[in-house]
Amino acid sequence: MRPLAVTMGEPAGIGGEITLKAWLGRGDGVQAFYLIDDCDRIAALARRLGWPVPVRPIGSTPRGLPGHPDPADAPAVLGAIETAVRHVLSRRAAAIVTNPIHKDSLYRAGFRYPGHTEYLAALAGVAEAPVMMLVCPTLRVVPVTIHLALRQAILALRPSAIAHAGRVTAAALARDFGVAAPTLAIAGLNPHAGEGGALGCEEIEIIEPAIAELRAAGIDVLGPLAADTMFHAEARRSYDAALCMYHDQALIPIKTIDFHGGVNVTLGLPFVRTSPDHGTAFAIAGRGVARAESLIAALRLGADMAAKRAVAD
Repeated sequence: MRPLAVTMGEPAGIGGEITLKAWLGRGDGVQAFYLIDDCDRIAALARRLGWPVPVRPIGSTPRGLPGHPDPADAPAVLGAIETAVRHVLSRRAAAIVTNPIHKDSLYRAGFRYPGHTEYLAALAGVAEAPVMMLVCPTLRVVPVTIHLALRQAILALRPSAIAHAGRVTAAALARDFGVAAPTLAIAGLNPHAGEGGALGCEEIEIIEPAIAELRAAGIDVLGPLAADTMFHAEARRSYDAALCMYHDQALIPIKTIDFHGGVNVTLGLPFVRTSPDHGTAFAIAGRGVARAESLIAALRLGADMAAKRAVAD
């Protein structure tokens, strides 16, 4: 299998050290990977931390990266992502694993995309919006609305958005996760899924029409379900992925179940992309104490998804 392309992420964050830790733990079932970063920076980091990681260049890399968040780093950060996309589209890499970026620095440098997901979609030439999934061994969740204030998320909720997320998720479960006949669980928005309209009408007016559309497309769907009863162990065994109406409804259960091992996956791209489910962690960067479990899980899942996609295609 081809190696995975790992992007540098924010150079002032923990991406470099967790990538070095993942390399040190590569004997534990971690697929071969290479890092798109500044070779001298990574070698110096390994020496400073006292980690025996031999670093050698395999191609041109970004240079001149300071050790604190700075918009001047934006060209190198974005260049690493662009290089990874070229590599995966040309089949040099099997999948992309992205280290966390610092969006504020990118915005101050003129970056016009909300984040990684939208930028990758643009680089890939994808017209339809990609879908974010969070994955751990016992749960997959998809937030229909993502980084919006709760009031805005409710106002933005549409049957078309739910149906789109459901279609993309079902297709990805079949193609990338090997689930032949996926079952989706759709969370309600209100307490007790609205209690038939007594606690809110969004289930009746927005969510149920989306469910009807998904069922008409031949997708097995449960819901709308009360969100407070759909994430315990027995309930999770009844579906393959849960569609949630807003950010915290999806992320609270998965981070409670597997805080250090969750993986962020982008669905709907012409290649596999995974990422650790955490940020840049500036407060501990460079100290060698950052935990690498989420990156290692992202490497394993990226390799597994790429292998399943190769078989499906």
